[in-house]
Amino acid sequence: MSTTYVQNIHDNIQQRQSIGQLVAPAPNAEQLTLAFQAALAAPDHHRLKPTRFIVIAAEKRAALGEVLSQAMADLGDIDPAQIERVKKHPFRAPLMVIAITRLQQHPKVPHYEQILSSGAAIENFLLSLQAQGFQTMWRTGAVVESAWLKQHFSLQAQDLISGFIYIGTAAKTIAAREEIDLSPFVQYW
Repeated sequence: MSTTYVQNIHDNIQQRQSIGQLVAPAPNAEQLTLAFQAALAAPDHHRLKPTRFIVIAAEKRAALGEVLSQAMADLGDIDPAQIERVKKHPFRAPLMVIAITRLQQHPKVPHYEQILSSGAAIENFLLSLQAQGFQTMWRTGAVVESAWLKQHFSLQAQDLISGFIYIGTAAKTIAAREEIDLSPFVQYW
């Protein structure tokens, strides 16, 4: 493996960060497929594939805003300002994907391993999109706990909405991350 190849991978990882202002273009079907393939290559004990994705097309963003506002009301948040704010969330980017963790009963794979696998899948998805020239923002919020929202998307009660992934092109240049001092995070035994 060449040094340049390895450096490119590390640069892609180091540069990944959530970008709040995303505009068109968004990935096309072929680019999304590549990212989903990367996602589903994540570590996965017993190959349970707990991660699912729901792609929200650009023309469905207003409908998703209505669904999210209903979910907030289901949670008891009926503050009109908050409801209006949530309705606008899908318009943060030209494309949205909802990440789901479908928890399964398995004698050798506890739920926490399935959740970790799903997190790794989502990170692979984000890194693949970034390598293709797109930026993302991964968000959750209280709305992911709504039983009504889970029912709306035909999820089971134990399934987790692991996040809303906003995808597009950065509206402005974002400053690079500072190099991280590893000393508080890594020890050798």
